[in-house]
Amino acid sequence: MNASGNPALSIVAPCYNESSGLREFYRRARDAAACEVGRSYEIVLVDDGSRDATWEVIEELALADRSVLGVRLTRNFGHQAAITAGLAVSTGTRVLLIDSDLQDPPELLRFMMQAMDEGAEVVYGQRISRATDTVFKKITAAIFYRLFDAISDVPIPRETGDFRLMTRAVVDALAAMPERQRFIRAMVPWVGGRQVSIPYKRQARYAGRSHYPLIRMVRLALDAVTSFSSFPLRIVLFAGLMSAGIGLLLLIRTLWQWSNGDAGTGWSSLMTAVVFFGGLQMIFLGVVGEYIGRIFHEVKGRPIFLVDTVITGAARYDLPVQFAALDGDARRAVLRDLATKVARTVHGS
Repeated sequence: MNASGNPALSIVAPCYNESSGLREFYRRARDAAACEVGRSYEIVLVDDGSRDATWEVIEELALADRSVLGVRLTRNFGHQAAITAGLAVSTGTRVLLIDSDLQDPPELLRFMMQAMDEGAEVVYGQRISRATDTVFKKITAAIFYRLFDAISDVPIPRETGDFRLMTRAVVDALAAMPERQRFIRAMVPWVGGRQVSIPYKRQARYAGRSHYPLIRMVRLALDAVTSFSSFPLRIVLFAGLMSAGIGLLLLIRTLWQWSNGDAGTGWSSLMTAVVFFGGLQMIFLGVVGEYIGRIFHEVKGRPIFLVDTVITGAARYDLPVQFAALDGDARRAVLRDLATKVARTVHGS
């Protein structure tokens, strides 16, 4: 426990249909935390609208261990929203963000803590082996990271996920960012500061199957690109100028043929041009529409997530429906006050 009464470490883990492996994750995370900070830690488990017994397991763990804080969202808001919820209620001086499927080993905490003791503000795990991933996933991941680095002003380290240890200052900076289309692994580099990597071999899932199918990976990639780069819009502009230039050349050619008495029929070439440029316009509208759609969601200002229940071994908090009507700052204040009360109860301060 530090001077502020908060734990030295928070372990934040989003959970979605992880009931079969959650107890093992808890055991390994607890042991890793205890080795580094003794009893001054908390484990925040966020149930992102699971359809299996994940919440029941979280309740069981929270009732048995007063260092476990269970957070249940009202529905499935998505991985990035669940991460945001966990970070919002965490109170530790340092925060370890890790998935609960045990592909990222909690035991790496020791080396991350050492790097942070040496002055790092963010220590992220960098995969040197993806033996459990399919060839398709490896190829698409490599393409995405290289493309993102090429078009974004905030490059992210290659072969990294959300697995990282952060200082409280970095976590507070993330909490102050109001955007709803979140891509945490790029938001953290945007904060800046000294950020270092710890290489590791990614492991197979302890149990269950992946909850990140192709469609979710595509959505996450779109969120990443549209949140940190306007390059696709520039492509639309340049392609539009090029199309206009080609059209002008075709007009000049047509006028020249007409002046020489050769108007020509060319129905096939005409239809080819119409279909080609029509398709190009639809692609342009789609790119612009992606950005407009994200503006639409941001302007509405809906909460990134809604919390249904917070539970610890000492108490259970069912949050009021009015919580949904609060704005971002007020919502964060409620969660932070609640987390502080829970931390005091858990750690006996």
